[in-house]
Amino acid sequence: MNTKYIAALMLITLGIAVLAYSGITLTTSGHAVDYLGLHLETTHSHFVPPVVGVLPLIGGIIVLLAKSRRV
Repeated sequence: MNTKYIAALMLITLGIAVLAYSGITLTTSGHAVDYLGLHLETTHSHFVPPVVGVLPLIGGIIVLLAKSRRV
């Protein structure tokens, strides 16, 4: 299979997944704090809204439908 089709299918799948789950919440590690013998770690949550899922979906469709130029 051509790499163009694989990239297009991955973008379309990512876009559909974000739209299907009504957004995705990503958690990243924050700062570690040592206080009075306790080790505390914080986390940060980042919400990816469903509208962002439209961008890879449209991009994947455009890549899939674009004609390849061969010289």
